[in-house]
Amino acid sequence: MPKMPGRAQAAVPMRGGRPKADFSALGRAIRRFFAYYPRLAPLTMLCILFSSAVSAIPSLFTQNVIAVIERFYKSGDWAAARPEVYRYVTVLAVLYVLALLSSAGYTQLMAVMTQGFLNKLRQEVFDHMQDLPVSYFDTHQHGEIMSTYTNDIDTLRMLISQSLPTFIQSGTIVVVVFAIMLYFSLWMTLVLVAVVVAMFFVTKVVGGGSARYFVKQQKALADTEGIIQEMMNGQKVVKVFCHEQKSIEAFQKLNNALREDSRKAHAYANVLGPIMNNIGNILYVLMALAGGVFLLTGVKNVSLSGMPFSISVLIPFLGMAKQFTGNVNTLAQQINNIVMASAGAGRIFALMDEEPEADEGYVTLVNVIENPDGSLTETTERTGKWAWRHPHGDGTLTYTQLAGDVRLFNVDFAYEEGKDVLHDVTVYAEPGQKVAFVGATGAGKTTITNLINRFYDIADGKIRYDGININKIKKGDLRRSLGIVLQETNLFTGTVLDNIRYGRLDATDGACVEASKLVGADDFITRLPEGYNTMH
Repeated sequence: MPKMPGRAQAAVPMRGGRPKADFSALGRAIRRFFAYYPRLAPLTMLCILFSSAVSAIPSLFTQNVIAVIERFYKSGDWAAARPEVYRYVTVLAVLYVLALLSSAGYTQLMAVMTQGFLNKLRQEVFDHMQDLPVSYFDTHQHGEIMSTYTNDIDTLRMLISQSLPTFIQSGTIVVVVFAIMLYFSLWMTLVLVAVVVAMFFVTKVVGGGSARYFVKQQKALADTEGIIQEMMNGQKVVKVFCHEQKSIEAFQKLNNALREDSRKAHAYANVLGPIMNNIGNILYVLMALAGGVFLLTGVKNVSLSGMPFSISVLIPFLGMAKQFTGNVNTLAQQINNIVMASAGAGRIFALMDEEPEADEGYVTLVNVIENPDGSLTETTERTGKWAWRHPHGDGTLTYTQLAGDVRLFNVDFAYEEGKDVLHDVTVYAEPGQKVAFVGATGAGKTTITNLINRFYDIADGKIRYDGININKIKKGDLRRSLGIVLQETNLFTGTVLDNIRYGRLDATDGACVEASKLVGADDFITRLPEGYNTMH
């Protein structure tokens, strides 16, 4: 896309290099989540752990019930067996009810905390963005920045609301079930471990490919949104320079890259589930065969419980094997969401880690009253007279009336090191004097305005405003003292009046109308459908 005329532009680097997941950023996001909810988050995690543990222990009750049946099978005294069976069933039913209540509680809490977390994070990112220097926005595509608020933060929504609870739940079940397996039989557990190693190998190979392309997908998505936003903002320039076909080609290139990355990511992800399920089925058959062999050959059982190998051990063990592999598969399915969240968190914290605009100024703009002897006295009232309040190192304080005398002395400046835009420039504008900068595109006309406002800082030389080095003036006061008509027109959502008073929020409607008349805008504003109350 051609550059906007009349404005010096810095090169816009793309974030990146080879995309990769940033798991340290993911850790920061999770720690932030717990910091936002120091009480609710741990309580929710306890509810998830309890619910998961209850889901993992039915095999213990199954083993005990089968053992009771085995014990009373020969005697046929089922009346004596009934109280024991009822006791186990009752305890399990109570645990299930508590687990149900726990699940209902944590799902509701997660819904509340997820949206609250995203709300606070968006606010924190936006607040930090307001403190960034103009140079940041000149060197990053606006669409890419917007993608941080939408796509990247949405990956954290999926992480907090789905992946984190699922990972804790399935992880807890896997650990508890594995411990129960060791309690029942070491030999059967070793058979399971051999197959699980194969499952982890498949997850690493297939899941690794999926993760790599999901990270690339996030970056490609940001690049695509960046070019869309860029083309929308510069649509007139595109038309003027007959650049439509080039714009289409540039978009197609990024869109095709996004399609390819998404296709490969989902191709890997979609094949992982069926492979893991089939490995789980194979494991179930192998466990049944191994258990049958152990029973028939009378293999001596080795276990933490000391129980002999019997049908009461084998049957619940097969159920646990299915439960174990099912939850390992669930954990594998969450890898993609976790990697996407890692990539999104990395981009979010890359923005949040950007250095805010520094301001070491100490000279401020204040209202003053002019005394008969010509001296100035500071006041909190709006007097229409302004002065620079300048504290000195020796403890003295001087007031310099705001006049508008601007002078540049031997100024050097470059947007990129080694590519000077201004070199040894000396120029001045006295109060009331009109000065026009005329030159080719890229000559530095807009750059001088940017430097006077300290949107950028000069490399060498000095800029003085009413005799004061602008580095000593607080940036907010400096910019408040200047009136700037930017090349790009930005109208914010609201009425015409809201946009006019953007620079002074306490301005009355009458003051806004007077300002419009002063610049000759009142005539066409009053001809709008609702005049000054027309919404944009």
